[in-house]
Amino acid sequence: MRVLLSTIGSRGDFQPLLALGVQLRGLGHEARLCAPPDFRGLAEEHGLPFVPLGPGLQPGATAGPAPKKPTIEELRALVPATVAGQFETVGEAAGGCDAIVGCNQLQVAARSVAELRGIRYFFADYSPVSLPSPQHAPPPLPGRPPADPDADDRTRWAQEINRRNAIWRPALNGQRAAAGLGPVDDVLGHILTDRPLLAADPALAPWPRPSDVDVVQTGAWTLPDRRPLPREVEDFLADGEPPVYFGFGSMRSPRELGRAAVEAARALGRRAIVLRGWAGLSLPDDGPDCLAVTELNLQALFPRVAAVVHHGGAGTTTTAARGGAPQVVVPHHYDQDYFARRVQDLGIGVAHAGAEPTAVSLATALKQVLRSDVESRARSFAAEVRTDGARVAAELIVASVTARP
Repeated sequence: MRVLLSTIGSRGDFQPLLALGVQLRGLGHEARLCAPPDFRGLAEEHGLPFVPLGPGLQPGATAGPAPKKPTIEELRALVPATVAGQFETVGEAAGGCDAIVGCNQLQVAARSVAELRGIRYFFADYSPVSLPSPQHAPPPLPGRPPADPDADDRTRWAQEINRRNAIWRPALNGQRAAAGLGPVDDVLGHILTDRPLLAADPALAPWPRPSDVDVVQTGAWTLPDRRPLPREVEDFLADGEPPVYFGFGSMRSPRELGRAAVEAARALGRRAIVLRGWAGLSLPDDGPDCLAVTELNLQALFPRVAAVVHHGGAGTTTTAARGGAPQVVVPHHYDQDYFARRVQDLGIGVAHAGAEPTAVSLATALKQVLRSDVESRARSFAAEVRTDGARVAAELIVASVTARP
C-alpha cells in the first residue's frame, strides 16, 4: 500500500506527517511526502520520497519587526492560483497511491484529488481548538475581524464556516467543475471529513465532548529522535546548573529577542540556551552563561533544562511536556493561545501575556515557573504523555484502507 502525506504548513505541520510516514514504512507500506521544499532534506534523511508543494517558507521568516499580516483582500487575491497549484501538484504526487492524508486546513485540494483517483482520504489536525465544537471558539486567523463578543461558540463557528466559504469556495468549485466533480457547499466540512484524526496528546490537549464532529484522537505524532546532542551543548550543560531554553521555531521575531532572553535568565541567576530559529536570534555577548544553537534534539535536551520558553506550537508544547520541563508559552497566533492556556491550567507552566516579550516580562514569567511545585507537577505530568500516537494512526489508516471493498 502507498499513502501520500501532504501539507502546506511549517515544520510543526510537516514533522508529525514524517513521523506517520516512518510508522507506515515500519508496517511494510510506502509513504510519500508532499510539502513545502524547505523539508526535502528531512524527508530524504529518513529515506522517504518527497514531492515539493508550493513556495519555500523559510525566507519569509525574516529578522527584524514582524511583517504586516495579510488582509482578507490580499489572501483572496492569492486563492485561485494557490488552489490550482494544489490540484496540479497533489494530483501528480498521488499517482499510484491508495490513500491521501492531508493536514493544514489551507490545503483545500487534497480531498478532491482523492475523489478523482477513487482513493481514501483522511484529514488530521494537531490541536482540538482547530476543529469545530460548541465547547470552544475558532482560533483567530490573520486578517480576521474580532469575534463577536455576544455570540456563543456554535455561532462563531458558523460565522467562520461562512468566511471560509467566501474565500475558498469559488476557486475550489471552479477546479472541481473543470475536473468533472460536483460543487462543495461547506469547504471546511469538506476538508475535515465527518471523522477527522486528532493527532494531539489526550492528556495535554483532550477533545471536548459533546461535539458535532466525530473525532478520532490518536495521540500526538512524534518522531523519535536519537541524535546525540552536540558536544558544545553537552559541555555547556555539564558546566553548571540546568539552563533555561528559549526557542521560537519558525516564528517571525526580532533578533533582539535573543538579548531579552539572556537578560531575563541572568536577572534570575540562570544560564540560557537560545535557539536561533528562522528569525536568527542572536546573543548579547559571548558570555559563558549563554549559548546559541541551531536545530537540535529537543527530546534529549528538554529533560535537562530548568524551563522551556517557547511559542506554543503543538509539537514543542508536547515535547516539553513529555520532557517534564516547566514551560513559559509566548503565543503568537492560531492555536498557540490554546496551548498556552492548557499549560497554565495543568499547572506545568504559565502563559506569557502577549506576543512581544521583553527581558522584564520574560523574567517575571520565569520566576513563576522556576518553583519547586511547578517543577514537581511538570515532572509528574510527563508520565501521562503518550508516545504511540503515530503508530496508532498508521495502524488505523492501514486497517481502514485494506478493509475497503
